[in-house]
Amino acid sequence: MMPLRFGDVTVERLVEAEGPGFFPGFLIPDCDEEVLTAERDWLRPHFHHGETGRLIMSVHSYVVRTPKHTILVDTCVGNDKDRPSTKPWHHLQTPWLENLRAMGVAPEDVDYVMCTHLHVDHVGWNTRLVDGRWVPTFPNARYLFHKDEYAHWEAAEAASPDAGGSGGSDGCFTDSVLPVMAAGQAVLVDNGHSLDDTFWLDDTRGHSPGHVAIRMAAGGHEAVFSGDLMHHPIQAMYPEWNSRFCHDPEMSRATRRRFVDGHAERDVTVLAAHFAAPTAGRIVANGDRCRFQV
Repeated sequence: MMPLRFGDVTVERLVEAEGPGFFPGFLIPDCDEEVLTAERDWLRPHFHHGETGRLIMSVHSYVVRTPKHTILVDTCVGNDKDRPSTKPWHHLQTPWLENLRAMGVAPEDVDYVMCTHLHVDHVGWNTRLVDGRWVPTFPNARYLFHKDEYAHWEAAEAASPDAGGSGGSDGCFTDSVLPVMAAGQAVLVDNGHSLDDTFWLDDTRGHSPGHVAIRMAAGGHEAVFSGDLMHHPIQAMYPEWNSRFCHDPEMSRATRRRFVDGHAERDVTVLAAHFAAPTAGRIVANGDRCRFQV
């Protein structure tokens, strides 16, 4: 994704990993692969890998710079994390932090970290390993967590600290959220919370119990960081297709349908958490169904 400018606000994508990933039927069990194949003309080459049939996806953060603040939206998987249920993420080593520095942002420069939800691939760089301890990666930042999301994972971790599986924390609450709370850098917020006169949180729960979209209005333009409301662009056309990681399937479908219908033919830039490059796009009309257009 090329850097985007919304008036005096800039948005850049910081990639941790990108390429052919899950097979469609694994990530989206509701998916009809014949229907998916029929849409290959617009899905390829960016979002569907013709040779393997896998979905092309990304794990990335967004780096947002306003005249007042530097903000990170979601923080990927992170290095050195013990993630036994997902082998490619287990003790991962990437230059994510070095790449952030190369963008001109040191960890000390980050003012806010905004997490759309607290799944394992959205909180990992909240902390890093220093002398055998997990400490906040961004020492001067306030980390915004939705209070319902935090309460859910706090209860789940207390009930079963080793829980994994679909939507499970796989230990991320312990190593990537609790150290931030212990450091006094976490802020528990509710729907509608606003920041910097530019950002506010929108209730999009379903994929997780306190999932939020982060809305932005600047320079006469609108954008929305939609998190995992959609994992793949095909869900803009088929919002009834859930991912296997949705906490509440029926609510997730309803939230996604409302989002797609509410953004069709609106000049709002959609910035999802896992859409591969070029990533940014709009939801447009496409006969009886909508479509994601880069």
